[in-house]
Amino acid sequence: MSILINKDTRVITQGITGKTGQFHTKGCQGYANGRACFVAGVNPKKAGESFEGIPIHATVKDAKAATGANVSVIYVPPAGAAAAIWEAVEADLDLVICITEGIPVKDMLEVRNKMKRKEAAGGKQTLLLGPNCPGLITPDEIKIGIMPGHIHRKGRIGVVSRSGTLTYEAVAQLTEIGLGQSSAVGIGGDPINGLKHLDVMKLFNDDPDTDAVIMIGEIGGPDEAEAARWCQAHMKKPVVGFIAGVTAPAGKRMGHAGALISGGADTADAKLAIMEACGFTVTRNPSEMARLLKGLLKA
Repeated sequence: MSILINKDTRVITQGITGKTGQFHTKGCQGYANGRACFVAGVNPKKAGESFEGIPIHATVKDAKAATGANVSVIYVPPAGAAAAIWEAVEADLDLVICITEGIPVKDMLEVRNKMKRKEAAGGKQTLLLGPNCPGLITPDEIKIGIMPGHIHRKGRIGVVSRSGTLTYEAVAQLTEIGLGQSSAVGIGGDPINGLKHLDVMKLFNDDPDTDAVIMIGEIGGPDEAEAARWCQAHMKKPVVGFIAGVTAPAGKRMGHAGALISGGADTADAKLAIMEACGFTVTRNPSEMARLLKGLLKA
């Protein structure tokens, strides 16, 4: 089992003709079942062409109709990325993964509100991962995004993180000590995004092939605290938690657009305290994440 994606997922790349889209699509093709999984690209000006054997279509709807794809990944530049998200949502895909960084907040507000209105009217719910995220991977089956495939190993530990780099750090630590991953999900660090820690923790909790989870957060926003409180009431599996930004000063944006302490419960110390009170095993040292988790499995 896995969450969100597996070897049967069929993927459309939006932005496949750009330098970034081509580089990462080629990398994903070369990982596990990638050649079978990546089935279409989209560029309205280059319909009928192909890239690395992948046919390019004019629209997401055309690509879905021709291939049966159910997921899209977006490498469209910031000015057009929100429109690309909406195009995929209008095509009723199951999941849209937006890698693009720097999308204007106003654009994301508009597309999120349109998604909510569509669902409220009875339309299909399309899940959104990102924007400004590294993507996700189910090891030895499929990777969608920019993460290095070689550090992953199939196993039974879930990883969810706002930080791409710390996702890779947790995965590499787990692999080094012989623990593989069921799926690793980078949710991205923007203030307005799709799937939250809470959503992914629910999926891991329901996945019979995930035994434990590493949850990595950052300063800013209430998401980690909300997930921790849900886990206290419902989570059946051990969780190791880490929050980046212990030394960050209040009021200064650090790295991700959403990593801004406004005061109170969104500091690293406050989030770590909430997570610990909710039953997580927390650490202030990111180099200890996998070691602590292995200890929980033995307990």
